[in-house]
Amino acid sequence: MVGAEGRTDSASRLIKASAEKIYRAFVDPDAWVRWLPPHGMTGEMHHFDRRPGGTYRMTLNYNGAGAGKSSAETDVVKGTFVEFVPNDRVVQKVEFESNDPAFAGTMTMSWSLAAAEDGTEVTITAENVPPGISKEDHDAGVRSTLENLAAFVE
Repeated sequence: MVGAEGRTDSASRLIKASAEKIYRAFVDPDAWVRWLPPHGMTGEMHHFDRRPGGTYRMTLNYNGAGAGKSSAETDVVKGTFVEFVPNDRVVQKVEFESNDPAFAGTMTMSWSLAAAEDGTEVTITAENVPPGISKEDHDAGVRSTLENLAAFVE
């Protein structure tokens, strides 16, 4: 789907864990670097101020895959937390540090948690996805992140 400001991508996955346990993984910077980077990447948290209006800065390393937005091997992400609703959702604004205008702009990432019979349905919605990120690559990355989150909390 494409809105006035850019494409919106989303994905969901049933995770066999409580919303409380999953939410804890969202608010712990040490947990983030373990589950957030998609397969083939690692993360390094530089700053993490968990509160509405707080910011974070993280580097995602491609480990030889070479498709970075900030450099050949990295994505440097600057984020601002918009909303925390315990055990329900986390909303953040995300920008990539890049000289390429195809990766410019602010993407809104919303993570929603909904009780399900066998655990929690986790949905990621990314609004205003930069045009330099292909839908196929973004879908694969988001699915991989959800798999990592499931492995981390289950």
